[in-house]
Parts: sequence; structure tokens; C-alpha cells
Amino acid sequence: MSFTTEASRWSDVWCASAARGTTVGGDFLAATALALALQGAGAGGLAVSGLLLAATLPLVVLAPLAGRLADRVDSRTLLVTIGSAQAAICVLLAVADDPIVVVVLVALLACGLAVTQPCLAALLPAMVRPADLPRASAISQTAVSLGALGGPVLAGLLVGQFGTRVPLLVDAATYLALVVAGLLLRTRRGGRRPTADQAGRADQAGRADQAGPAEQVRVGGQGSRVNPGGTGQGWRLRRDPLMLVMVVSTAVVIAAIGGINVIEVFFIRETLKGSATTYGLVGAAWMAGMLPGGWLAARLARRLDDDAALVHGVLITLAGCSSMVLLAATVPAAVLLVPLWLVAGAANGAENVFANLLTARRVPPGMRARAYASYGAAVQGGSMGGYLIGGALLTGVAPRPLIAGAGAAGLLVVLVFVPVVARAVRRPVREQSAGPGRDTTAGPVRPQSTGPEREETTGSEALRPGGTDAGLATPGRPAGP
Repeated sequence: MSFTTEASRWSDVWCASAARGTTVGGDFLAATALALALQGAGAGGLAVSGLLLAATLPLVVLAPLAGRLADRVDSRTLLVTIGSAQAAICVLLAVADDPIVVVVLVALLACGLAVTQPCLAALLPAMVRPADLPRASAISQTAVSLGALGGPVLAGLLVGQFGTRVPLLVDAATYLALVVAGLLLRTRRGGRRPTADQAGRADQAGRADQAGPAEQVRVGGQGSRVNPGGTGQGWRLRRDPLMLVMVVSTAVVIAAIGGINVIEVFFIRETLKGSATTYGLVGAAWMAGMLPGGWLAARLARRLDDDAALVHGVLITLAGCSSMVLLAATVPAAVLLVPLWLVAGAANGAENVFANLLTARRVPPGMRARAYASYGAAVQGGSMGGYLIGGALLTGVAPRPLIAGAGAAGLLVVLVFVPVVARAVRRPVREQSAGPGRDTTAGPVRPQSTGPEREETTGSEALRPGGTDAGLATPGRPAGP
């Protein structure tokens, strides 16, 4: 690999990470500003949960279509087109006064996110070698955390000085980062580009060093290949027991504790008598904790060759988040939420790394956008459940006991899923005894290839030496807006 090629790949990592961090910061800026505006206008919990649902529902409903779109359409086209449209929508949102119009525009923004999130998530493993994915993951996690860290703080300051219009215009400017990234990134996937079968082995060998890992690997058995457009076959979420239990457990825990995103603004502003700036600082504490949590998990993940250990790591970190939420119900002042949210954020950052490493290991490169979209849909579906439960209960129950109940429910869910993970780990072992052609690892069953093709590996196996992905299906706090 030449120095120029290596440098260009890492420049792509930094460019994509900066764009994602910038847009995430804008998203949290806008979400915090709108929540504060609703609370300040006297709206109740149902109004806040309704706004959050508008920002979440498209991510769930459009996940199958959005994932396939991100796998099949050129990534540059998607980022430039959708980024420009989202910037224009934010400008309209800044001048809109009708609550119905605001909800519709927020939903349109979420439609764009449903495509750009899996698109960026699937791009990162194609930028670097499998051995470099942990470092790339940490870089992207850091950018996302910094963006999410600054968004709530900036919102608290800007809303107090200028109202909601200025924060929303700033959010519009951040979406232009997607346009810039789409134009500058050398790594691209999707679209109609030649497959390996059309190229010939001699030409393929000459291009091997220039292609990203996602374009160098094979998927499935003899004669089946995958191209950047996403034609890989053989992997389905429902057929992968470890991925399935990880997705379901994460979604259910988020449904249990996700209501804090609706309850928190009332808990801090009314129960604890905190200011708008304090509300922003508390939200930023969770993001600040994600910075060390992501880096520590990335270092640990390089040593975890067992996929089952990654699923256990997801459960442990989800339990950490739930425990901090439970303890939050006991604080007498809003400032005491800061250390609890720092620890919870560290657990959340680690959970992101473990979950995305598992996805990068087990899903063929050409289907990763679909996998990230499916995971994101499950997470956002859990978020929607939490928003509805939190908003409905807030009409008749005080915020403090609701916070305590959310934390206790999250811990209970984790305990319930521990034996489920144990059964999922044993399941591939039982399948192995059914006959030849079974994989001896805890991964999904893969057909055996014969002849020269056996020198090549599947996408999951190529990533197994220590890869992780920084797509970050859960880019912020559990069920964060």
C-alpha cells in the first residue's frame, strides 16, 4: 500500500467523521431548542413526545427502503442531494410558526436521516483495513460525541438570547457539511460499478491495494461475489441469533429508559428548578462521557475475538445506563445529574462500539447499510415506545418517580435477556451437529467454497481480526432525539 493511498483513506475517515459530528451537533442543537420552546410555551409532555415521534417515526418506517437505497445508490449522490434538501428544510423550519408545519418539517428531516445515517455507517469499513477499524471507530465516535456535546450547550445559550430561530438556522448550515463530505470523499459505495467477475483476476490483483476492504472480500459460497452496490446474499437478521438478540435487547432497554428524553426537561426545569443553561449542560454531560467510553471500548474490542463476548458487553453497558438513570431519581439538585450522566454516557459510548463491531464482523459488506438501517429502526422503535410511555405517564405522575421507574425497568430487561444470550450462543453449536458445511464459530452459517475461491474470505471473516465500525447506530443517548 502506497503512502498516498494510506493517507487518502485516513483523510476520508477524518472528513466523514467531521461531517457526521457537525450534523449531529446541529441535530442536538435543534432538538434541544425545540424542546425548550415547547416547555416554555406551556406545552405538556404529550406535545414534547409528539415532536420527538415526528423525528423518529420515519427512521423506523423507512428503514427497509432506506437501507437498500444506501446500498444501491452512489453514496456521493445521496450525501450531496439529501444534505442540500435537509439544509433547505431547516431554513423553512426556522421561519415556520404553525405547530403542524413544524412537525411535518421535522418528519421530513428524519426522512433524510433515515438514508444518510446507514450510508455513512457503511462507508467507514470501506475506507480502511480491517485492522484499522477500531481506530477509525474511535475517531468517528469522538466526532459524534463532540457534536452532541456542543449542541445542547449551544442551544441553551442561543435560546436564552435569541429564541429558536437562530439555532435552527445554525442547524441548516451544519447540513451543508454532508454536501461537502459527499464531494470530497474519495471512498464511494453503491451505484453501478464493475463487479469482480466483470473485471478478471489479473486486473483485480492490480487493483486490490487501491480498493477498500468492502470491495476486496467475497460473500457466500462458490461463485457468489459482492460489489459495492450491495448484491450480497445469505445474511438475514432473523437468521443470525447473536445479532438478533443484540438488536432486540437494545431496543427493549431503550423503550424502558427512553422516556427520560421527554421527562428530563420537566424534571430539571420544574422539579429541580434548573435553568435552561443547566438543562443544556446536563444533556452535554452524557455526551462528554461518551468520549472516554468509546475509546476504552475500542481498545478492549480489539482483543475480543468472540462475538458472544461483544453481546455480553452490550448488555453490561445497557445495565450501566439503566443504573445511572435509577440513581438520577434520588438527586436533590440538577447539577448532581452531571456525574451520573457522565458515567451513563461512557457506558453508552462503549455500547455503540460493541454493537457496531458486531455488525461489522457478521454482516457482508454489500448489505451493511441495510443492517445498520434495521438496527437503527429497532433502536428508534424502542425510542418511540419510550416517548409514548413517558409522555402519557407524565400527564398523571410526577417526573421523579417516572425517572426511577425507567431505570428499574431497564435493569430488569437486561436481567431477562441474560439467559436469552446464553441460548443464542449455544444455538450455532447445536446447528453444527446437523451436518457438514457448518461454521464452527458463533457466527452465522456460511456455505463452504471449494477450489481457489477458498483462499478468499467472507466479509465477516475478513473483519474478524479486530475490526469495528463507527457507523454508530445509536449516535447519542439511548433514544436520544
